[in-house]
Amino acid sequence: MTTKQRILQVGSLSGSPSANQRLADGYDVFELWKHGDRKAALAEHGKGITALVTSASIGANAELINALPDLKAICSWGVGYETIDVQAARERGVVVSNTPDVLTDCVADLAWGLMIAGARRMTLGDRYVRAGRWGQVHGSIPLGTRVSGKKLGIIGLGRIGQAIARRGDGFDMEVRYHNRRARTDVPYQYEASLVELARWTDFLVVATVGGPETRHLVNREVIEALGPKGIIVNIARGPVIDEQALAGALESGKLGGAALDVFEHEPNVPDALKASDNTVLLPHIGSASYETRMAMEDMMLDNLQSWFHSGKLVTPVD
Repeated sequence: MTTKQRILQVGSLSGSPSANQRLADGYDVFELWKHGDRKAALAEHGKGITALVTSASIGANAELINALPDLKAICSWGVGYETIDVQAARERGVVVSNTPDVLTDCVADLAWGLMIAGARRMTLGDRYVRAGRWGQVHGSIPLGTRVSGKKLGIIGLGRIGQAIARRGDGFDMEVRYHNRRARTDVPYQYEASLVELARWTDFLVVATVGGPETRHLVNREVIEALGPKGIIVNIARGPVIDEQALAGALESGKLGGAALDVFEHEPNVPDALKASDNTVLLPHIGSASYETRMAMEDMMLDNLQSWFHSGKLVTPVD
């Protein structure tokens, strides 16, 4: 009988089709989330655990990493890793992996769905029909705006940002982007000033990484530069946008609309955003298709298996 490798799983991967079961089938899993006193549980069971499984939403902080004296690898389910203390891991010689690429198209598709829904007031129209107001009152919902032929601004031209930009080509849109630095391998115009990009564009899509460096990158000045006809779309991380400034701009009419899949304090969403007719709000479902979640699951398990077999990860975080 082969002895299973022991791993620590920080939280349930309930958003993945079968990850919890596949981990339990292949490994001796210590399920940390089932223990009320995590500190005591780690002190009692942490020794000898060399691999940790987590997700982009659950993460792994320095306290957790340092509580596992034999930890060597962190395998995360998700592309973002700002919730993992990568610096603390590096200081301990712990390698970290994520699941890039496999969710790029799914998230880019959702960005476009949000953009079109926001521009054409789809969710407002849906509520109008469901409430029985169609044909019962004079007029209809307010007019929306066309997407095709407009100007598309993208914050963060990584894998997902480029996929969003390519879709813009099909809508005959002019595309510009803002990045930490200009890229030399793309046909789109770079805009060094985020405020100027917002002032130029009709639709501003946030596709940058999360974390302290990008917190409130989209501030009041950027939001107001987008203007009363502009629409902002966020499929990145909620804290990238100053949510209070966003809500205020929508309420005052200084911003045309917002279509959001992520929020600053998930799962809490400000009442002002929920009450606005100029918002489209989704519960962080950028990667939530069966095909993508399975691909993420497979990649996370491939990283874990590779670590135990060769001491190397398939998709290490740089």
